[in-house]
Amino acid sequence: MGRVKENDLRNREAERAQTVLGDLTLNSIDIFCWCNRCGHNAIITTDILINRFGPALAVPEVGALLRCSGCGSKDVATRPNWRLPEKIARHG
Repeated sequence: MGRVKENDLRNREAERAQTVLGDLTLNSIDIFCWCNRCGHNAIITTDILINRFGPALAVPEVGALLRCSGCGSKDVATRPNWRLPEKIARHG
């Protein structure tokens, strides 16, 4: 029974629409990049990435096309740079 549930979950996850770079421009959300090797991180503006790779590239796939400016590794993870709501940012 575990395999059936696991396969169902995997299928549902695959059907979800991935967030692409073009989706983030509507709210001016940039991309947070993290090097899995040395921990260096940076924020890259979405506009720069769209100019280079196009608006249809999925956000998690961006990391595979980048290189860490700290150590030169290609093991870079990417995600949207979500902003904290004002209340949390002031009190956190």
